[in-house]
Amino acid sequence: MVESVIREAPLAPPVPDRAEERAAVEFSLLLEAIVRWSGYDFREYAPGTLKRRIAERMRAEDVDTISGLQERVLHDHDALRRFVFAMSSSSNRLFRAPEYFRAVRERVVPFLRTYSFARLWFPGAATGEDVYTVASILYEENVLDRCMIYATDMSDLALLHARGATYEIGSIEEFANDYRLSGGRLSVSDICDLTEGTVRFKDVLQRQIIFSTHSLATDASLNEFNAIIARGVLPQFNKSLQYRVHNLFLQSLSRFGFVCLSSAESLHATPHEGVFRKVDDVFPIYRRMR
Repeated sequence: MVESVIREAPLAPPVPDRAEERAAVEFSLLLEAIVRWSGYDFREYAPGTLKRRIAERMRAEDVDTISGLQERVLHDHDALRRFVFAMSSSSNRLFRAPEYFRAVRERVVPFLRTYSFARLWFPGAATGEDVYTVASILYEENVLDRCMIYATDMSDLALLHARGATYEIGSIEEFANDYRLSGGRLSVSDICDLTEGTVRFKDVLQRQIIFSTHSLATDASLNEFNAIIARGVLPQFNKSLQYRVHNLFLQSLSRFGFVCLSSAESLHATPHEGVFRKVDDVFPIYRRMR
């Protein structure tokens, strides 16, 4: 009976291709499922960043659809950890843009020296390259022993890597040159142990660093800090989440403390622009004035 009805029924019109619409639904459901299941909230990340990283995770996890990726991260805890790591990781390297760190050395460190004790925060620290870069500068400038560095990230895998204090480098010569361009005067062997292709930072730098999980999307302020160094963190977020993070930074920063952003970022035209003064002509390094 059913077969005869089907044979006699007129042909249905062709179904329009709704692949993009379906992908958008899957995209939204994936983010909602992750926040409800694990508490990790990526819903206010910049859509372009999310789509690119989700596509990368689909290839890495060998799934064909976003729904397939959702099933994987909900049922495989290690897959979820890998997803969170991919959302937080950055293509950073030690002493990347050394002139920037020379500016941090010249504009920020002299003021940190005036405090008996100073706290620095690296939100979204990922695998910690900027953390150890600045720790090296503080060590060389003889202020590290009066500083405590808080390095936070939402990914426990990223922090596990950072705690190891070991990094691959292209060449020792390139690493040493970047260090010198940042204003370094010591030998790189004074701050790290060198082997072919890797560096490991010395214990004297590591013991001034506290690593902890923290999400800029959902968590509150950790402490009051004299400097917040967050290169490349804000561009990952949409405007609403950027506003939240700006407020969080302001709540977390002591008066006359510093916010150091990446070259592509600025506090210009943000709600708290009037609170800060730019202290470097080239790089977005700001000081809170009130």
